[in-house]
Amino acid sequence: MRIKAAVAHGPGKPFTLEEVDLDTPRDDEILVKLVATGLCHTDIVLRDAALPLPAVLGHEGAGIVEAVGSAVTKVAPGDHVVLSYGSCGACPSCDNEAPFYCHSFIPQNIGGFRPDGTPTITQNGQPLFAHFFTQSSFATHALATEVNTVKVRKDAPLELLGPLGCGIQTGAGSVMNGLEPLPDEAITIFGVGSVGLAAIMAAKLIGCRPIIAVDLMDSRLDIAKDMGATHVINPGSSDVVAEIQGITGAGALYALECTGSAAVFKQAVDCLAPRGTLGQVGVPAPGAEAAVDMGALLNKGLRLVGMIEGEAIVDDFIPHLLDLYMDGLFPFDKLVSFYDLDDINQADVDNANGKIVKAVLRMPLD
Repeated sequence: MRIKAAVAHGPGKPFTLEEVDLDTPRDDEILVKLVATGLCHTDIVLRDAALPLPAVLGHEGAGIVEAVGSAVTKVAPGDHVVLSYGSCGACPSCDNEAPFYCHSFIPQNIGGFRPDGTPTITQNGQPLFAHFFTQSSFATHALATEVNTVKVRKDAPLELLGPLGCGIQTGAGSVMNGLEPLPDEAITIFGVGSVGLAAIMAAKLIGCRPIIAVDLMDSRLDIAKDMGATHVINPGSSDVVAEIQGITGAGALYALECTGSAAVFKQAVDCLAPRGTLGQVGVPAPGAEAAVDMGALLNKGLRLVGMIEGEAIVDDFIPHLLDLYMDGLFPFDKLVSFYDLDDINQADVDNANGKIVKAVLRMPLD
């Protein structure tokens, strides 16, 4: 079918709105008419990391099921859904309820094609790099599967919900499912974009204290205080590690690194208390490396853990976050600014310069 999509043509180049052809859903696929899609930092990082282009990206889709293949039983036409990450469903990780560490996570999510190598999106008969996170939702319609499609309650504002599929899920889940701090334990969040702010909201729900937010943008730090941070630090004017030591006494028992910066990663390690744990969730540039004091790692008994997608089982966690939001306990809507799909490049600029926290792209009504 002919659809409209934002197509990436090169690293650093703006997206262009173009007509493309979406394949007919197969027996195990779900056709979703998208209502809105979150713009995630990962979309921009991977666009600029020399992926095969042109490409249709986007991986925080929310919409309404329009059609399902004959083997699909999980959802039906008319259901409201959020789209998340893909996984194979058959590897040791998937078999052990850890699909976020699927052995084929990379080809499933950024391979550009279905697992059998066929395209989901073409243009003028030529395949485009798509099937991104098993959706490619910078478009009016997307093909997904039962694995990454989550049915959600119909009384929730559907156009708001796409970020629950990645960014918001990653921040909140990395705290709630990954680090699992206890009430009154200290946590530091490095980088308070949408992922870091979701982590702060989750830490507040748990009852962590102190909750320390670190960011170069004072405007983001102001939002962090509104979301539950008890202390904020701007590393442009403070010695971050010394400040955290002063606030906590011995250092933070938990830290979450949300920037993907090697220098920030080192600060996050250095701020940890004995037996401290660092969760790394920020997407680094390809090949980025960070130096770690091996003696401190050994002597302090530190744990450094990479975390993908908030270690979330999406069928359980996304509805849980949505219930918290509907009960007024997880106000992630305060982070969102809406743009039309046609304005995707402006949304990218506004996010990069800190004018907004989280862009959500509304799809055309027709």
